[in-house]
Parts: sequence; C-alpha cells; structure tokens
Amino acid sequence: MGKKLFSILFFFILIIQSSNLFAQEVDITPYLKEIEAGGSEKVIDLLPKLKKEFPFSTSLLFLDAVVTSDGQSAVDKYTNLVKKYPKSKYADAALYRIYSYYFAIGEYNQSKSYLYQLEKNYPNSPYISIANKNIPSQDKNLIVKEPESKDKENSSNSLGTQSPKGNYTIQAGAFTLLANADNLMKALKATGYNTRLEEKEIAGTVFHIVYTGEFSSRSEAAKALSTINSKFNLNGRVIETN
Repeated sequence: MGKKLFSILFFFILIIQSSNLFAQEVDITPYLKEIEAGGSEKVIDLLPKLKKEFPFSTSLLFLDAVVTSDGQSAVDKYTNLVKKYPKSKYADAALYRIYSYYFAIGEYNQSKSYLYQLEKNYPNSPYISIANKNIPSQDKNLIVKEPESKDKENSSNSLGTQSPKGNYTIQAGAFTLLANADNLMKALKATGYNTRLEEKEIAGTVFHIVYTGEFSSRSEAAKALSTINSKFNLNGRVIETN
C-alpha cells in the first residue's frame, strides 16, 4: 500500500513540474529594448541560452522572429507563433508585424487580410490603432535609387540583356538588417545584374528592400526570376515599375 501511495504522489509531482515547465515564460521586454537601441547582435547571442533554459516560452518565439533579419523567414516564424499559440502575449504583435511586412513589399491584399485577422481575433489590440495611424494609405516611391551608370553598362548576363529602362523589375528580398540586404546586392551584382535598394519604414520597422534587373516585359522578368530564385534560394517576385 505504501509503494502504491508513493507512486501516486510521484505521479502528481511529475504533473505539477510539467505544468510549471509549460507555463514558464520569459519577460522579453529588456531584450526588445536592447534591439531598439541597436543591440540585436547581443540578443541573438543570448537566444540559444534562453531557449535552453525556457524551452516552452512563446515569448522567445516572438523574440526569435524579431531578430530574424530576412523578412520572409521572420514572417514564417510569426505565422507559426500565431497558429500554434493564438493566446500568446505576443500573438497580436506577431500578426501586426506580418501585416507590416506584406504592406512594405507591396502585397496590399495580403496585408489587408492580416489586418482583418488582427481586428477580428484581437479587437482590443493596441496595434490596430497604430496600424491605422502610422501606415500610409498609399504606397509611394517603390524604386528610390537609380542604378549607377556602371551597373547599366554591365547589365547583360547569361540570362539575357536587360532593357535600360524596363517596365518590370524583380523584388529580390526584404530585410530588417541592412548588412543582409547589402550582401544580397553584392551577390546579385556579381552575376551582372544591376541592383537598387529601397528603405521603407512601416510603423516603426525599417525594411531594406532589394530590387534587381530592368526588363521590358513580364515574361522576360519571370524567366529571370525563376533563375534568380533558384540560384540564390530566394522567394522574389516580379514588380511593375510603371
């Protein structure tokens, strides 16, 4: 009888310990402030240790997405957080950041769908009013930097000759970290494509958007896009510039 009672008590202790483990959360406010102050690298270095100590913290999932510089990769992480943990403290913030990303890259219909989801599922979220206040109703100046003359001269490669004043271009990527945008631009230039960089601030988040190539037709741009996406493991898209 004593052994049976001990087994029951031990079982309940395990349940309590497991419940506490799953309930654990991390106050990431100091880390978010560190990121805002320009200390993203410090937070990135600390993340593995935090994840090991608090493996079930949904707040850390949000923090991990925040320090992910590639826009699409960050969106994937935010989406995972919202789907798996809709009651997370940062679920509405994650939706807001997804919305901001798609607005920044010009996917307005998709961005609106996420704003609708935010308004429907989190009607008391402060991010709703922030979105309405800070995000402009119309997008402007998709291409803000003209390619240098040297780039224009070297704009031909194995994928075909690009028109110097094309109606289409390729949006190769969007990053929150400028260094990553620069690295992609260098890689694209090495293949012979001219590149342009646009910095767009959406509700406090700056996106560094890389555009490459100038094409006279959508089909020409689509052909180049297929090769570029495959070669550089990107998820780019064709953009009409006029």
